[in-house]
Amino acid sequence: MTVTPSRQGAFALAAVCLSALMLGLEISSVPPILSTIERVMGASFRQLQWVMAAYTVAMTSILMAVGTLADRYGRKRLFTIGIVAFGITSLVCGLTGSAAVLIVARFFQGLSAAMMLICQIAILSTQFPDGRERGNAFAWWGVVFGAGLGFGPIVGGAILALASWEWVFLVHGVLAVITFFLARAGVRESRDPQSRSLDIAGIVTLSIAVFCLVLFVTQGPVLGFRSLAALGIIALSLVSFAGFVIAEKVSHRPMIDFRAFKIRNFSGALLGSMGMNFSFWPFIIYLPIYFHVGLGYDNMQTGLALLAYTLPTLFAPLAAERLSRRYQSGIVIPLGLSIIGLGFVLMKIASLSAQPGYLILPGCVLAGIGLGLSNTTVSNTITASVPAERAGMASGADTSARMISLAFNIAMMGFILVEGIMAYLRDALKVAESAGLRLFAEKIAAGDVTVLEKGAAMLSHVAAPGEAINAALVSGFGGVMVYGAVSVFLLAVGSYLVFSPGKTARRGSGAQGAQHRHSA
Repeated sequence: MTVTPSRQGAFALAAVCLSALMLGLEISSVPPILSTIERVMGASFRQLQWVMAAYTVAMTSILMAVGTLADRYGRKRLFTIGIVAFGITSLVCGLTGSAAVLIVARFFQGLSAAMMLICQIAILSTQFPDGRERGNAFAWWGVVFGAGLGFGPIVGGAILALASWEWVFLVHGVLAVITFFLARAGVRESRDPQSRSLDIAGIVTLSIAVFCLVLFVTQGPVLGFRSLAALGIIALSLVSFAGFVIAEKVSHRPMIDFRAFKIRNFSGALLGSMGMNFSFWPFIIYLPIYFHVGLGYDNMQTGLALLAYTLPTLFAPLAAERLSRRYQSGIVIPLGLSIIGLGFVLMKIASLSAQPGYLILPGCVLAGIGLGLSNTTVSNTITASVPAERAGMASGADTSARMISLAFNIAMMGFILVEGIMAYLRDALKVAESAGLRLFAEKIAAGDVTVLEKGAAMLSHVAAPGEAINAALVSGFGGVMVYGAVSVFLLAVGSYLVFSPGKTARRGSGAQGAQHRHSA
């Protein structure tokens, strides 16, 4: 049976949206089960960090390569390969009983997720070229991605309560089969005829730089940040990043075309992309622990509470699309980032209250609204700012900025959380400094429900050790909330200044866009 163009477009949009749903679920349904994985597999806090970070580091490692490969060999081909690989690696994640194997499987799952994500944006950009049709397609993509994020926590909590944690991963095997057939029927093949050889030097140097950066943050407290080993790790990261910049500048067909950074819309939106991953996204990894251990919620209650954080992302993209038509993206993106920052400020204020469980939810909702305003606007702005044949490169730069900042900030927020817990134990509870103090703090940060037994000797002088542990956890989270708020506010200001919306308005957005496309 021949598929008509309109029907083909519907199939293509359905395939892209369903793959986005899988990615959304994979991000927000995993955090609620981390404490269960810690208990079942005996995973340490740093291993739990790597369960999430391995996924993002892997995505970063091949994102730009995938963009180049998609431009060269076809976006549909890479998209379908990614779907199959994501389904297989999800099955491995769900069937393993080892934390080490889970981390490795998550790494390969991240590789396949990069294939899907980079091609999602490129497919939408090429298959829906008309302005209004393109905007609606990106809006639907954002809504469905937001649905995965919004319902992910309650899906994870419900699966944990009704079945077992493995099904959080296994469900993607079924979804991958459906997505594969939709993609085969609907997605049109597209490629960049000028695409050349793969940038091996860029891939290797960027991968080493990101891996070593995350390794420095996660292992630095154990090795000692001033130790020779830690300094060697961060030095290798810096040298590798410098090597990446040099490799891209001398390459005839670089993964990242640095000329694109001269385009204000491209660079301003890229700062917005990073802003979301200095605040909203890494915090979702730790927020279930706050609800579960700090506030004493069960698995289902934690999933419901997380809806306040993620569910607004389901509705805000449609509002973002309307705002972008009336105003410039140089206003909408910094506005969204600022609203995320205000949400973190409210959450910090709520954490100091006697009843944080009721007061923290408005901050969660506000952060989710800000994310929804920024997310799809960023992706649409970045891909629209360059010629259509370079959509793979642009979406690769966008996703690389997201994943690098996310991998770094998963590690950074974990470090701040543990350091804040340790500081409270030392200063407020007068717990003596010892080799076991950090391990005890990491157990608290990981949501280990048996932590009272493990820290009985340290808290033997405390009248109410359970309340003391909750207070230590809340204190640590306070530092994380401050970090998220300050970071996203700074990036919101930077994004606004780079966009220079007032200057754009005076010159005319259409003329500026044409000029930028020409310069790219």
